[in-house]
Amino acid sequence: MSKLYMSAPLPFVGQKRMFAKHFIEVIKQYPAGTVFVDLFGGSGLLSHITKHFHPDSTVIYNDFDGYRRRIDNISRTNRLLSLIRPIAAQFPRHKPVTGNAREEIFRILESEERESGFLDFITISSSLMFSMKYKMSIPEMRKEVLYNNVRKTGYAECPDYLEGLEITSCDYKELVERYRNIPGVVFLVDPPYLSTDVGTYRMYWRLADYLDVLSVLPGHNFIYFTSEKSCIVELCEWMGRNPALGNPFARCRRKEFNATMNYNAGYTDIMLFTDPGAQPSRQI
Repeated sequence: MSKLYMSAPLPFVGQKRMFAKHFIEVIKQYPAGTVFVDLFGGSGLLSHITKHFHPDSTVIYNDFDGYRRRIDNISRTNRLLSLIRPIAAQFPRHKPVTGNAREEIFRILESEERESGFLDFITISSSLMFSMKYKMSIPEMRKEVLYNNVRKTGYAECPDYLEGLEITSCDYKELVERYRNIPGVVFLVDPPYLSTDVGTYRMYWRLADYLDVLSVLPGHNFIYFTSEKSCIVELCEWMGRNPALGNPFARCRRKEFNATMNYNAGYTDIMLFTDPGAQPSRQI
């Protein structure tokens, strides 16, 4: 049997290592040969675990965020960290890296990006920043304080981590259409959480996008992940108690106002109003 990883080999926001044991208990209950489709593959951990316990099953891993490329470049990332490590080590552990040392780190990063065309920004960010503050470009990193958080050793290479998976990279809706009529298909559904930072994902998510995901669930077996912070379960429970409400704003007109909080942050206020001359709809 292949090696079982209980956590992703490289940093990734939202990887499901805390759920791994419970997830295993659930997927082991499905029969051999079940088709599993990991709609939001992320770090690939759910797909990897599923394939480990269902070696004869088809497991689709949607690598929309390019995790496989990061895996393939672990040796390059380790070499880069080996150059950064002694520079950061001039400063106490977990303390800011400043002055010429900071600039030297950026020169190394810029040189690597220029020569290879690739930087694993999530892994680099986790080595030089705090609290999962991942930045996806050098200009964005330059806005942040760098810290001496570099691992003392490199990351282990893991050529078998994605072994046996069918890997694709596409909009999850394409996968739903492709597999929704497969008898017994199980959808693994781990979308970016509502009301949480999704900055490392290659997409911008609105509330409607989260609700669209829910349309996948009826009529299929699924394992769905969310967070208490997202309020999506609370929203669905409310909808269940008010099934006849529909869209109360369907007949409204809309006005927007762009408000500014400071020089680099703003938001849009919205006013929705019924036509004063229209007949009000019946209250539920």
